[in-house]
Parts: sequence; C-alpha cells; structure tokens
Amino acid sequence: MTTARDTRAATVPTQSTYQNRVADYWNAEENPVNLELGRLDDLYHHHYGIGEADWTVLQEDDPELRGHRVTAELHRLEHAQAELLASHLGPLTPDDRVFDAGCGRGGGSVTAHLRHGCHADGVTISAKQAAFANEQARKRGIDDKVRYHHRNMLDTGFESGAYAASWNNESTMYVELDLLFAEHARLLRRGGRYAVITGCYNDTYGQASREVSLINAHYICDIHPRSEYFRAMARNRLVPVHVADLTEAAIPYWELRRQADHLVTGIEDTFLDAYRNGSFQYLLIVADRV
Repeated sequence: MTTARDTRAATVPTQSTYQNRVADYWNAEENPVNLELGRLDDLYHHHYGIGEADWTVLQEDDPELRGHRVTAELHRLEHAQAELLASHLGPLTPDDRVFDAGCGRGGGSVTAHLRHGCHADGVTISAKQAAFANEQARKRGIDDKVRYHHRNMLDTGFESGAYAASWNNESTMYVELDLLFAEHARLLRRGGRYAVITGCYNDTYGQASREVSLINAHYICDIHPRSEYFRAMARNRLVPVHVADLTEAAIPYWELRRQADHLVTGIEDTFLDAYRNGSFQYLLIVADRV
C-alpha cells in the first residue's frame, strides 16, 4: 500500500522572489473577509461564493444584526462553492488521498474530507496558514486524516501516483500553469481527477482588461488567459471532462459583499465590472489524468 504521508520535517523547496513576496503577503494577512466568515463554523475558505443570495439580510434594521446576517450569508455562498468543487473530485473512498494545492487556511481539505471521508494533504507556502490549518484540524479531531504542509505546490516532495484527486481553488494565478499541472499529473494516479475553480481573463475580449490588471495588483497575482488552462492541461496529461462557466453564479456574492461595510476591501466593483464587461470569467474545469 502506497502512502503520501511524509512525517519528516520538510523545508520549502526553493522559491522565486515573487513566491517569497506572496508568502510574505499571506503570512501577514488578517483580512476580515477571510477571518470573520470562517469564525462562524471554523471553515476558513479564502475564496469567493456562488449561487443566489438571500437579499433579505439587507433588510435587517439593527446594524449589528444586519452585519452578522450578511457575514453568514456570504459564508454560505463561499461554502457552496467549496461543496461544488468537492462534488467533482470523483468517487472517493475513506482510503483515498486527495491533494489541496494552495490550501490557504484549510477549509477546502476539511470540506472534501467531510464529504468523502478521505485523507487530505493541503499545501501552502505560508507557514502561518499551515500552522493555523493544522490547529483547526486538531480541534476537529480529524488531524489523523487531514494535514497541512508548509511546502511549494509546484514541488511538494510527495510520492508520485499516490493521490486519487487533487485541486486548486483560486490559487492558480500565483504560479506558472505548466509547472503546476506537471506536479498534479505526477501526484495523481492514472485515472485520477483534477479540478480547478479559477478566475481567468477572456481571450475573446483581447488582452487583459484594465479591471483584470487592477485585480492582479490588488492580490499580487497574474491572472492567466482562459485558453492557457486547456493548452497547459493538454501538455501535462490532464484531459478535461467537464467545464462550467460560473461567472453569472458568482455575481450575487460580489453584489452582496459590496454592501457589507464591515467586510469590503475596495476590489468589489472591479470584479463586478470585469464580469459584466466580459473580460473576466469564473470557471470550473474538471480533468482526468491519463
């Protein structure tokens, strides 16, 4: 029986100056829109939401209660996104292992474990995030099956072919896609499932729009064109089996968040403009490793 666990203390593989800047950013990050939502049920997601919102939360007269209700509704939408991704990881058993690339504070790995009972390894280049996520798993009593590692998702050091499924959730824009998909292809067993939810710029619009450039600057990232996902997958033995455009489903989350005075970051209108002018898309891509 193969194992993907490596209990030795592993140093993070050599990173670029850019990746070190990203690690510094997340080690220092204490954004309420990430932390306040996660505190509701100790599921910290670090991504956006999908689905129709309950707009009645904005009708609450009491300001404090209104803030609580808006926070809870945004968290419901972001958890719906995590559940959607987890539902596309294929038929998994409690003995299977899954890999969460760019795991943040760990909500995606917990969601996958609770849904499938599987083992999960999350990887982040932020030491602070890895420590936080491991503490959350310990508190839940699932640290024997869900573990987080301070490593580079482009070079994890995990065993080849040991994983039944893997994913990225809004983390692909921080890395080169060929390097990323090569590592997923190495880690996945033949027939294993890869899934990604990501924002990408729309090739039919032309070059990256002003709004996409503003998003890049806000998050210190580099959003890829839609076409490059499929080209890079093809070069790395990942064959798409399902693609869904989630752009329209993402708009209610941003509409609600822009009215959450206690959570706004200033990027909300930029996302809405990018979605509506067609320059930016929110996609789910599911692929099999061949």
